[in-house]
Amino acid sequence: MRFSGTIFAVLAACTHISFAQGTPPASPPPNPTAPQTPPVLTYTGKPLLLPFECTAEDILAAGLECSEDDPCPVYLELSAIESSALRVFAAGNIHTPSATLYSVLLGTEDNGHTWREFYDRLRGATLDHIQFSGAETGWAAGQLVYPLPQDPFLLQTGDGGKTWHQHSIFSDQRLGAIQQFWFEDPKIGSLIVDHGAGAEGDRYELYESQDSGDSWTIKETSVKPLRLRRAAPPNPDWRIRADAPSKSFHLEHREGARWITLGAFSVSLGACKPPQ
Repeated sequence: MRFSGTIFAVLAACTHISFAQGTPPASPPPNPTAPQTPPVLTYTGKPLLLPFECTAEDILAAGLECSEDDPCPVYLELSAIESSALRVFAAGNIHTPSATLYSVLLGTEDNGHTWREFYDRLRGATLDHIQFSGAETGWAAGQLVYPLPQDPFLLQTGDGGKTWHQHSIFSDQRLGAIQQFWFEDPKIGSLIVDHGAGAEGDRYELYESQDSGDSWTIKETSVKPLRLRRAAPPNPDWRIRADAPSKSFHLEHREGARWITLGAFSVSLGACKPPQ
């Protein structure tokens, strides 16, 4: 389920992703994975703070201009939530007002009592869609966004989200982002890639997969937006709610007419500034 809603006014300067003309850089950003995996976090009713320590390498890789007097604030953004029936997952990114730093895939195996990251953070990337087909097979879609949206990929799981594996949509480096995707069963799926306003040739491409997303075959291209024949319906039982008073994201599940909070995560993660 993809979440879309109003983020707090104080965070109106969240990362803006845009396409530009030209080709992607000759090589990907250095050190694509974060140096360490955050620990298990126990939810007690107060918003959890996702551990993040901004390094000099993070500042350099993102092209940030941060100083001791004017540090770069760092925020967590969660944009998608879904359940595999075995676990609950939320996906998003860590960013400053001007750059995306890392992707984030959070999950719980005990109905929200504890949370941890189920996949290493990917530098310069974001995750923004999640879908499960049954209890075992699932996907989380994302792309690198540094310095431009490029190299779209899927994180895939066949064990209910216990482990995930990354599969690129393209065999070479290309500009583009996954606009939509949908699997009608654990094997057969389709997705639309948007190559951006500056793309050479048709901007939109429709792909289909017969092997759970391991490989993709192009089916249609167009200068105008494409739509999947079947798109992921909104899941009415899960939502991410931006809570302004606590400046946090609440991960909630519907039980009858009530919404139950399984976890909450603080938006503010600190700041990037030059090392002492």
